[in-house]
Amino acid sequence: MTKPEAISQIEFLREEINRHNYLYYILDSPEISDAKYDRLMRELEGLEKLFPDLISPDSPTQRVGAPPLEEFGTLKHTIPMISLQNAFTEEDAIEFDAKVKRFLHTADDIEYVAEPKIDGLAIELVFEKGLFTAGSTRGDGEIGENVTQNLRTVKSIPLRLLKPKSGPIPERLEVRGEVYMRLSDFNKLNKRRMEAGEPLFANPRNASAGSIRQLDSNITASRPLDIFCYGVGIVEGLKLSTHWDTLETLKSFGFKINPLIRRCRNIDDALRYHREIEEKREALDYEIDGVVLKVNSLRLQEELGEISRSPRWAIAYKFPPRQETTRVVNIEVGVGRTGALTPVAIMEPVNVGGVTVSRATLHNQDEINRKDLRIGDTVVIQRAGDVIPEVVMVVKSKRTGHEQPYVMPDKCPSCGAYVVKDGIVWRCPNVTCPAQVKESIRHFTSKSGMDIEGLGYKHIEQMVDRELIEDPSAIYSLSISDILKLERFADKSARNIIAAIDKSRETTLPRLIYALGIRDVGEHTAKLLSNTFGTIDALKKAKYDDLIKIREIGPEVAKSILAFFAEERNLDLIDKILKGGVTYKIGKATKGGPLDGKSFVFTGTLKRFSRDEAEGVIESLGGRPTSSVSKKTDYVVAGEDAGSKLDKAKELGVKIITEKEFVTLTGLEI
Repeated sequence: MTKPEAISQIEFLREEINRHNYLYYILDSPEISDAKYDRLMRELEGLEKLFPDLISPDSPTQRVGAPPLEEFGTLKHTIPMISLQNAFTEEDAIEFDAKVKRFLHTADDIEYVAEPKIDGLAIELVFEKGLFTAGSTRGDGEIGENVTQNLRTVKSIPLRLLKPKSGPIPERLEVRGEVYMRLSDFNKLNKRRMEAGEPLFANPRNASAGSIRQLDSNITASRPLDIFCYGVGIVEGLKLSTHWDTLETLKSFGFKINPLIRRCRNIDDALRYHREIEEKREALDYEIDGVVLKVNSLRLQEELGEISRSPRWAIAYKFPPRQETTRVVNIEVGVGRTGALTPVAIMEPVNVGGVTVSRATLHNQDEINRKDLRIGDTVVIQRAGDVIPEVVMVVKSKRTGHEQPYVMPDKCPSCGAYVVKDGIVWRCPNVTCPAQVKESIRHFTSKSGMDIEGLGYKHIEQMVDRELIEDPSAIYSLSISDILKLERFADKSARNIIAAIDKSRETTLPRLIYALGIRDVGEHTAKLLSNTFGTIDALKKAKYDDLIKIREIGPEVAKSILAFFAEERNLDLIDKILKGGVTYKIGKATKGGPLDGKSFVFTGTLKRFSRDEAEGVIESLGGRPTSSVSKKTDYVVAGEDAGSKLDKAKELGVKIITEKEFVTLTGLEI
């Protein structure tokens, strides 16, 4: 490939990858498979390796790789990142609206933009001529820490602005946003840290802030960070008239904007929005602590100005606190399906954010020691989303002297086996421990797993305690007479359970993978594995390099998968499940098919399939569709109006076939 050809192809690949990143990370609407995305990235990496002088800072390949820093530098904000004044009641919000009207000498309704107040880390991104050049934390509002190389690793932050459908790209654009971590990702991260013997993060905000402030950007890249952008600083070369237009413009440039943001005609609309978002708060997968109200008109914002380093045109209308005080009456230990022992505080019931709470996780003995928590202590607890409540701190001033220190038991409370310390986690090593068995069966039968309707945890407890089942596979050996041995089961309900078990035998590969309970493998990862390997047998044989190539699967998850399939008892469990009559729809198979190792390039228009469908056929048969022709290409499939790729194939002597020949080759005529 000549250098001009490389320049053209590299530019094409970067635009394609940036577009697909936008579809995947911003719109959550991917158009291509992970395998195809990886091929685009590998092709770009290969070309940049051949022509290293063509590597640019905005290339998708350059998100990670900077050497660790010794310390952070600083960056001065062109326009200070000032803080907002707070409102805590409807009366406060109404008074804010009244002040705005008094200052503007108007009685007309003020239009506001209302948006959820994300509980994360405020940052500023600087783009010059469309390229991301610098990023900093809020700091003291005037000067922040230079965390550019860490922000480059956040995949929802564009390295280059998308070209808008209309209007120019600004000469300089300063974008403000909030880096955050989803609650589901935060829980997975803390679980991995606990299992690795590392200190736990107190909450998603601390995890986000700690991740952005890593001197080694590779550590930041390993953390599941995301961003919502909410405003701008300096904008050169682009005129904006409202805050709403600003957000829409940012969206067109490729920035992630919270989908719940709304225009409100007046303060009454804004108050209704606040009530609505407060009701939705528990269902969100990220933490918010209120709603931000901003005057929509930028002209009015400028006229209103600011006071005491806070804008007159915006306010943070906070939600009621979700922290309460109660007393710990006991500490109990639960045993999970991986054998981890988790201490749980049993507390005097207290209402937190509309929910009565009587239990809170204490994580492990190290956390108990760090907080100096004792039975009988008065504590502050909090809850966020659907996360189990946790103890924030001990109110030591309330101690009476009768509180009792707590030490984790040396024996498993379920089976009596001596526990072992695995990092900071105490773990029961007995794989036949009834508590572990019950939890693994509960996971196996869950809605996201084999989805056995009507089989609850109480039923599972009885089955294990009465030795009717000893592992998940034994469910498929149960009979109606077995079910009738359980309490509160009549003939009809027993038949319903058996019918639900029978129904679950026909499942999908992602459900089966998830149901196996592989550590760190949730629903999404199960789908990735299914799409990549196609069968359980292929997944069993996967190597570390095969797993790590999959987009979104990192080293820790890959090691967990390998460890699971290295255990003979897990392989036996899978065999017993399949012998119990469980079948699943075969997914994509990228290896071992009739086209194994063969590479294909399409050019022109196909009649029988879309391009993606044709590439899917190749992948399902073990082949590899690619986007450019080289000497290593096995076949070029030429449709109508074939372009320059056909000429390239002829020049290189690559085999050219018609769409009809492709159909015959793949066996689709049969």
